[in-house]
Amino acid sequence: MTTPRVYIQFDDFNLTDEVGLLRAQDERVGAVCSFVGTVRDRNAGAAGEVSTLELEHYPGMTEKSIEAMIDAAHQRFDIFNARVIHRIGVLQPLDQIVLVAVTSAHRGESFKACEFLMDYLKTQAPFWKKETTPDGAKWVDARVSDDAALARWGLDAANGTNHGGVHHNDVHHSDADAAAKAAPG
Repeated sequence: MTTPRVYIQFDDFNLTDEVGLLRAQDERVGAVCSFVGTVRDRNAGAAGEVSTLELEHYPGMTEKSIEAMIDAAHQRFDIFNARVIHRIGVLQPLDQIVLVAVTSAHRGESFKACEFLMDYLKTQAPFWKKETTPDGAKWVDARVSDDAALARWGLDAANGTNHGGVHHNDVHHSDADAAAKAAPG
């Protein structure tokens, strides 16, 4: 039985456990590369400005989108396995948000695939982020730097103009509400 490659969850994850599962009994593995993203207490502002970060997703569509990202990484890089865990719900500064882990025979392919997946995830996966600051709660827009990171792989983020998907961080509150109302539930 194969282990799922994508998890969207409220609960925290343990890096050691996840990497162990990813490479379990695969004697071909010579490299494991992982990235863990955490909640910062700032977003282009002063320390302590962000008190919570709330993440929402579009169930079913999000998992399918990330599976397609992993398939694309397999086509581009010589990797054995990959795993993406993305948390949702209300998170605090220092909480883990995302894990991207990749196995391969050699480090170069793992590093490239891990970075590719993270760049793709930041711009293409249907997640919405809302930050709470002393001024109130606000939905977070996509960053130009994230689109530029994706572009170096020869991909265009398009900011919602050229494809049907919703981008990570690139939805305003009313759009997220509409998506939530349209979601089966």
